Amino acid sequence: MHNLSFKRKVHRRVSLRTSALPLAFLCVLLLLLPLPASAQPERTPLTLELLQERLRTPILREGNLTVDLQKMAIDLRPENTNFRDAFYQLLRKELGTKPLGLDLSYALILGDFVGSDLGLRTPLYGKAMSGDKARGVYAPIFTATEQEKLESLRFVCRESLAMSTTGYAYALPNSKDCRSLLGTESTPASEIAVFRGVLTLVQTRFNGEVKFSNTFFLQSVDAQGATFLQPTNWTETRFARPVNFTSANFQQSSNFQGSIFFEKANFKKIKFQELADFQGSFFENSANFNQTTFKQLAKFSSVQWQGNADFSEAFFANQAQFTKANFNQLLLLIEATFDQAVSFRETEFNQLVNLQSANILNQADFSDARFSKEACLSVSGLTFNSNQAKILGNPGEIGKMFCIPTLQGNQNILRNLGQNFRQQQQIADANELEYTKQRLRLIEFGHRLTATNINSASVASLINLGFSATQAEAIAQRRLVKSFRNSSELLTIADIDLEKYTQLSDRLIVGETLSIGGWLLQAWGWLALSILLLLSGYGTNFWLVFGVGGLAIAYFGLLFWLVDRYRRLHPVPIIPTSYETISILVSFSVLEFFSLLAIFRNAEQPWVTLGCLLIILVPVPMALLIRLYQQGRYHDLMDVSYFTEDGTFRQLRLLIGRLPVIPRNETFRERYMPLLCDRRWNWLNYYDFSLNNLVKLGFNDIRLRDEHLPGIISALAWYQWSLGLIYITLVLWTLSRTIPGLNLLIYLK
Repeated sequence: MHNLSFKRKVHRRVSLRTSALPLAFLCVLLLLLPLPASAQPERTPLTLELLQERLRTPILREGNLTVDLQKMAIDLRPENTNFRDAFYQLLRKELGTKPLGLDLSYALILGDFVGSDLGLRTPLYGKAMSGDKARGVYAPIFTATEQEKLESLRFVCRESLAMSTTGYAYALPNSKDCRSLLGTESTPASEIAVFRGVLTLVQTRFNGEVKFSNTFFLQSVDAQGATFLQPTNWTETRFARPVNFTSANFQQSSNFQGSIFFEKANFKKIKFQELADFQGSFFENSANFNQTTFKQLAKFSSVQWQGNADFSEAFFANQAQFTKANFNQLLLLIEATFDQAVSFRETEFNQLVNLQSANILNQADFSDARFSKEACLSVSGLTFNSNQAKILGNPGEIGKMFCIPTLQGNQNILRNLGQNFRQQQQIADANELEYTKQRLRLIEFGHRLTATNINSASVASLINLGFSATQAEAIAQRRLVKSFRNSSELLTIADIDLEKYTQLSDRLIVGETLSIGGWLLQAWGWLALSILLLLSGYGTNFWLVFGVGGLAIAYFGLLFWLVDRYRRLHPVPIIPTSYETISILVSFSVLEFFSLLAIFRNAEQPWVTLGCLLIILVPVPMALLIRLYQQGRYHDLMDVSYFTEDGTFRQLRLLIGRLPVIPRNETFRERYMPLLCDRRWNWLNYYDFSLNNLVKLGFNDIRLRDEHLPGIISALAWYQWSLGLIYITLVLWTLSRTIPGLNLLIYLK
């Protein structure tokens, strides 16, 4: 019996231990698993006794004395009036007399939270700012550092006032404290609530309205992950130290009108469920709105951004207003999404606006915006469909503001932007984008012609390029296995580091090896495209084409006058009169001046354009001219002009099919009579002949005679006539691209 009872006891203990194992395992597992996001920390109801105790025993946190009210449930509802009044009175008394911080992290605030009542009320005087600081208008409890921060407000007000007088209607100078500080009267115009310590609101939940209007925070504000269920009022609030609202949730409207952020402002990953109003605010340092969501209207009108403004990956589900803002540094809109219209009307940009990979799904308005010389709209990778969205801007100006580094990957956005401006009949802007596209294409052509093809270059060529012998051998071994598809595959080779790749990437190319014929075709394409860009802006600049033609007409007119009127000195001189010489030289100078003026005002690289033009116009005519005067002229009809005109009638004619030499037919010889060299206005005929040859338009049908004509003079005329065929084609092509109706007829699909 004894043994049996002992066995039963052992069996009972074993079974209890065995059944307890799953329960213990479950408890450990629950401890290891994270709490759900919706789980709220356990909060302690705040009483007046507990509040007084915390005020008597502040804690030291990051070098600052702080009143610790973490994880408290604070009831400030109207039915709890006695506690609410005592709460504000006790905190105001302690926070005002001492630079104490307030930590409400993980707290639950029931009812409206009037944060401005916690600060020390102090008047602002304009005289104090301009007078002796030692006299002091502020409360004597403020330290010298605190008074300096308060006085820094005056400089911001003055800067805003200066900007508003230049045509931008910033709201900041109209704020109460700015009117007081900038005034001349010594009577206080307003009061401001000064919060001397650090305010910490990490994961704080506000069930009622939050009011911090007209408050000056002398220390930092940290509201990471805070939740605001009701409207918040931060109107004309001043933040002297960094402010952090990262991951906060504003479920009702938030008002930051006229606020000033002296240090960094962090609004990253915030959710603005309703109106977000920052009108007239001032950001002295950088502002970060990265990955922020704006569900309703976002107002940033008349905001001054002295530092970088970062809206990368921000999502604007409703309209966004940046009207009359001033961006002094970079505006980053990388991968930002605009579901509805965004307005940058009358905005000033002083640095790059980065729209890389952004999404414009409705309308972006840049009308009357001002861009400094350093500013442009970087639209590389921009998602923009011209059939659904629009980009607006001042005609003839906005097209010049787009900057794209490479053609690869951006052809679609260039096409869509061009289509956008054609639909709005802003042909100059569409042409500007076409010019940008062809300029990038020219760079690609040049890169293909001069860069080293790593799929075909010899080891010696790779070493001369800058690779070491080991790296060159590694490249040669790698391409035996598989050809390179892009230059970035060089980084897969262990011997090549990122620094070497970055150093040589712009001198490398990947592709099929070009044959001699293929290389020559590429070179011809590069040359033709270069000439089109230099002499006509790729058919987008009529005044540039006009300047080129004017220079050529005047130049050839002078040459034809010279070969016709200045023939020889011996034995009988055949030279022009002094009056004719002066007339032709003066007229030539005037025509050249206006032509050069048109070139220098319209060409992107005027000196290169002029050099290209001189290469076309000078060598061949000069060689012919030198040869003509070297060999001399010994033929019949030496005293008769080489040029003849149709004597049957005189009128303005379009002479498209006209050739520069008259036919060998007696009837034509009877109709065409030599120019009269004894007339004072005869020098005009040479310009008329040059105009006929180049533009196929003239007042008289002037041609070369067919008898006793030196071949060199005929060759000179035919050379200009051949250039004229190319030039008139260029003129008609340019007109077709610059006349709106004709442009739409040709390019719209």
